[in-house]
Order: sequence, then structure tokens, then C-alpha cells
Amino acid sequence: MSRLTDGRADARVWAPVAERVALHRVRAGAAERIELTRDGEWWVAIGALKAHDRYGFLLDDDEHPLPDPRSRRQPDGVHGLSALDDPADSDWLDDNWHGRQLAGAVIYELHIGTYSPEGTFDGAIARLDHLVELGVDFVELLPVNGFNGEHNWGYDGVAWFAVHERYGGPAGYRRFVDACHTRGLAVIQDVVHNHLGPSGNYLPQFGPYLHRHSANTWGDSVNLGNLEVRRFVLDNIAMWFEDFHVDGLRLDAVHALVDESPTHILQAMAEETDARSAHLGRPLTLIAESDMNDPRLIMPREAGGYGLTAQWSDDHHHAIHAAVTGEADGYYADFATADALPKTSTKGFFHDGTHSSFRERPHGFPIPAEVPMWRLVTFAQDHDQIGNRAAGDRISQSLGDDELAVAAVLNLTSPFTPMLFMGEEWGASTPWQFFTSHPEPELGRATAEGRLAEFTKMGWDESVVPDPQDPATFERSKLAWAEVDEPRHARLLALHRALIRLRRHLPELTDPRFEHTLAAGEGEGGLAVFRLDRGAGIQSPLGGIVSVCAAIREEASFEVGSEAALELSTTPDATLVDGVLTLPARSAAVVRVRVARAV
Repeated sequence: MSRLTDGRADARVWAPVAERVALHRVRAGAAERIELTRDGEWWVAIGALKAHDRYGFLLDDDEHPLPDPRSRRQPDGVHGLSALDDPADSDWLDDNWHGRQLAGAVIYELHIGTYSPEGTFDGAIARLDHLVELGVDFVELLPVNGFNGEHNWGYDGVAWFAVHERYGGPAGYRRFVDACHTRGLAVIQDVVHNHLGPSGNYLPQFGPYLHRHSANTWGDSVNLGNLEVRRFVLDNIAMWFEDFHVDGLRLDAVHALVDESPTHILQAMAEETDARSAHLGRPLTLIAESDMNDPRLIMPREAGGYGLTAQWSDDHHHAIHAAVTGEADGYYADFATADALPKTSTKGFFHDGTHSSFRERPHGFPIPAEVPMWRLVTFAQDHDQIGNRAAGDRISQSLGDDELAVAAVLNLTSPFTPMLFMGEEWGASTPWQFFTSHPEPELGRATAEGRLAEFTKMGWDESVVPDPQDPATFERSKLAWAEVDEPRHARLLALHRALIRLRRHLPELTDPRFEHTLAAGEGEGGLAVFRLDRGAGIQSPLGGIVSVCAAIREEASFEVGSEAALELSTTPDATLVDGVLTLPARSAAVVRVRVARAV
């Protein structure tokens, strides 16, 4: 489909194998068949569509119309006819929005369907002022492209160019982005280009979109060796930036992108994004989710890297989680030591060529010291690390208030780009569970049985594992906003606000240089005491130093010097006497050790 011009659009589709292609058009209730003309591997009917048409494509002798692979709207779901969407038909209010760089920022990850009671873009707009008061800079949305069913995490999408109608469709999405920008919030959209969902994927009927010989965890991989398929992916990226004004994309599971082309698709994405940024005149961000621990993703292209803006570091999450919860099962085993958090805090990755007991092999590569630390996105909780637990339980459902406060300090004073998952800021009591709404009984049953088998195999009681197809699983995962004002939740929320303010107030906390970061930990059988020092004063007597001190499992004292000033503490029992900070167990503090001296 091409853009609307003077009320009309061309019907275009890539179908290299088809012998005949026709347009099935429904206008004013009347269905018509219009033969398309071949143009190389494409088929076209000039000016065949108007604004309110519904349409699909008929391939060869198949009389069942298929939705447009590049459909901008699926009003009746992913199996229905496509509809046009005119990006120009929107009264944007963000003319004065000039974007936001990732450096120094805090990200807030949310799922539209469970963030508000309404589960829509408009419902989320009504809660944006909460994020402004919290102090975050970026709102990151889990995938919103078209999937089958009413609710889903979003990773079963099949209509990459469409926005899920239940959330509010493309018009609702534009209202959401506009509302964010007018409040000073940038928007990152989570996108999935490594697989397609199990229901409504008609792409293989049009052409070789998938590569059956390089399947990944979720099925056949995308055929990135085909130039038209690559263009399909790159055009999708451009759409979010240009037509929806988003400020960044989070690229899902890039380790599942199989590409042997001379220029890797990730580098092509980065080049495309940089070109759009230059044209639009605002910074655009690409963040990779990757379990490869490979700094090549974020290295400059001039240095042989792909040139992405940032990547997630699951290692840092694992180190924080193991420290505050004491968990040491599965992949947490390597991180349940006193040296894990100090290493991730100063090196970025724990596994940088070291042996991973979970993978049973060496894993990862070291990050060069020249890479700015903000190029790693880190977190204490996220959608995966909560939702992929058997019961979808947050750490707030197993830790006390003091431990949650320590986790908040460790997260928001991270040397990297910290991220919060919705509700984390007040210690939400609601779980965030794995939920689906597949209309097909067989698919729904297979999904539920597969998840149950996965966790019972690991020793979980099957009564603990919720049925993803049960609507109650989805409803339980919605935030309970009424609890925000309850005393214990309000205290944690106030701490998060104070930490984000402090992050802006103390330049040492956002210093991007690895050489300006030191960390140490102590403890038998896990991290009991932790200290993180930040700032130019680590190398220069004229520079400032800020120390983050945490007595995670036991009372601890820290030598911070006679000039030290207590900036924040999670407990009123912290003392700073004669240059020694003393903290009771399960508490943390931020201390300005030395103020930078003017030259």
C-alpha cells in the first residue's frame, strides 16, 4: 500500500511467486475484484484505494483475500481485511519537541494493556502525569503491533505495520506519543523483527519472508538475506520514526536475527536510523536486547561495530537480583557471589569471556573502556524477569520494604542507563504474569500446556503456574493504582522520585567513564556489603566523588572521609560521624565524598 495522495492510494504488494494478483476491495459495502499489473516482483493498481476502503489481496486461484503485509490498520483483527491510515490526518502538538538523548536518562517500561484500568493508549495518557512527577525521561512501550486476540504481551505480533486496534489503533498511538512529547517525555517502541506470531502470519503466502532452515526459539527466522525482506524491516523502522514520531526503538532478541549478509541487518538498522535522525533533526535511539554480551553492537561503525545506541545488560540485573533476593538457582548461580555486582558495575558484563555455568561454556566479550557507560541499559526488574517466572511474581511480593529500598538505590544509582518496570516505583503488589488470548482452542491449549510442562519440569507445583489463556491471568496483571497512596507504597515512590532527582543533581552519578567508577563487595555465600564510587575524583584530587553504600545483609561501616555529606539514606538510623558512615542491615545511602574543586 502506498500513501494517500489527494484522497487516493495505490494498491501495491510484493508477491514474486504469484502468477496473478487481484485486489479485493470493499467500498460502501460493495465488494469488487480489481486485477493488479505486474511490475517486476511487485503488483500494482494505481489509485485503486480511497480512505474508507477495506481491502485484501487475492493470490492466483485463492478466493480468500489476505491482509496487506504492510497494512497500516486491521480494524477487524489480523485475519480480516486491511484499511488505510493517513499519518498526515493528525493534528500534532509536538512541533517544539526536539527529542531526547539517551545519555543521562531514566527509562520507564510499560505494557499498554495492563498499565491502566482501560488498557488503552488513552487510559495510559491519563496516567502520564504520574511519570512526569516520577522524573523519568523515556517511556518504553512493549510491542503494540497487530496480534490475534484481545490481549497479549505483544511478542506474538504478525502485522508489523499496524497498531493493535484494542489499544486504540494508529490514531490512538499518535495521541499517546503526542501527549508524551507535550509533557517532555520521549517514547521508545519495542519492536520484534526476529519472528512472527503463531496466528495470522500470511507473509509466507506472498513471498520468501521466512527462512525455514534457520529456525529460532519461536519458529522460522526472518529471511534477512533477501533484499525485499530487508527493505520490509527497514521501512518498518522508518515508519515508527516518521509517521508516529517515536524517539527510539528497542530491538527484541537481536541474537535471534540470522543474517549472513556483508552488512548485518543491525548495522543497516543503525545506518537507516542515523539517516532519519539527520533528516528529522532530532536524536533517534536504537537499543538492542541481546544475550550475547557482545560490545560490537554498540561500538562505532568506524571501529568495526554496528553503531547501535545501546544494549541491555541482563548480567547487571542478575547481579542485583541475586544480591537483594539471595536467589542462586538457574542462571542466578554465577551471580550469587560477592564479586558479581562489583564486576557488572565496573565492567558492564559479568560474563566477558568467563565460563557460564548455565550455558556450560565461555560466554561474552569485554567492553572497551572507551565505550560510554550509558550505552548499557540496566534494571532491577523488567517484563521478562518478572513475567517469565513461574508465578509472574515481582520482587515486591517476596521482599520487605527495606530490601526494596536497597534495590531501588542499586538500580537508580547505576553507572548505566537505568530502567524501571511499571509499578516498580511503588512496589506494586500485583504480579505481571504471562497471558495470551488466542481465539483458536488448539493454539490456546498448546500454549497453556507448554508453559505448564516447562515449569513442572523444573520442579514447580503446577498449581502455582497460572493458565495464560484464563482472562483472570490478564486481569491480575493490571496495576492497582489505588494502592499508590497507601503509606508503604507512598514511601517507596517518594524514594524513587528522590533518587531520580539526585541523579540529576550529582553529576558524578551520570559520569559515563568506566575509569571514573570503582566498586567493591564483601560477603560469604553472597553479597552482604557493597560500595560503588563514582566521579573524576577517582583519578584526580580536584575531581568530585560520590559513594553509593549498601548494607545488604549485615550492618556495615564505610570510610568516606571528613568532607563527606549524606545526600540520601533509606533509613533514619544511618550515621555519619568523623568520616565514617554506618548503616544498619538492609539499608543504603548516597554520600557526596568530595565536591569537585574549581581550577
